[in-house]
This record gives sequence, C-alpha cells and structure tokens, in this order.
Amino acid sequence: MDIHFSSDAPLYFDSNLTVVFAALVDGARVPCAISVEALEDHFGALTASRDASIEAFDAGRTRIEQVARAHLELSNGTPVLLKSGHFPPGRLRS
Repeated sequence: MDIHFSSDAPLYFDSNLTVVFAALVDGARVPCAISVEALEDHFGALTASRDASIEAFDAGRTRIEQVARAHLELSNGTPVLLKSGHFPPGRLRS
C-alpha cells in the first residue's frame, strides 16, 4: 500500500470539532481527521478554536501523519478519525 499525505492546508470543522487532512492511498484521496480533543490533550492546543487547532496540528503534523499511516494500513485504506486515545498519555513532541 502506497501512502502519502497531501501538503494541502488542513481544514477545521467546528460542527464536529475536527481538523481534516488528506492522505493519498494508492493514488486515491482518503479523508483523515483528528479530534480537537486530541490536539488539546497531546499537541498543545489551548482552546477549541480554529486558529489554536490548526497551529497544534501544524506543530504535530509529522507525528499525526505517522499515527494516521498506521491506521490506514490497519484499515486497508479506509478513512481515519484519530482521537485522544490513539496517542500515548501526555503531550507529544513532534
């Protein structure tokens, strides 16, 4: 399975408090998302605001994409929603 991540800017959705980013799995675009709660718990987002969430995502993007890659491999390329429990306890450094 060939997995790459789009360099497009992530999108913040306040309707479900997620930041959405894209993976390319064998050339097909697959949506991935991370919850704002995970960004607060592990990547230093101080509030559930768009700016704080995007900033935390950008700072942790490498680690977030590593975890998303592992879940894409496990799920055979289906969309991924990363939550706080997908990351070890405590703040992560990217």
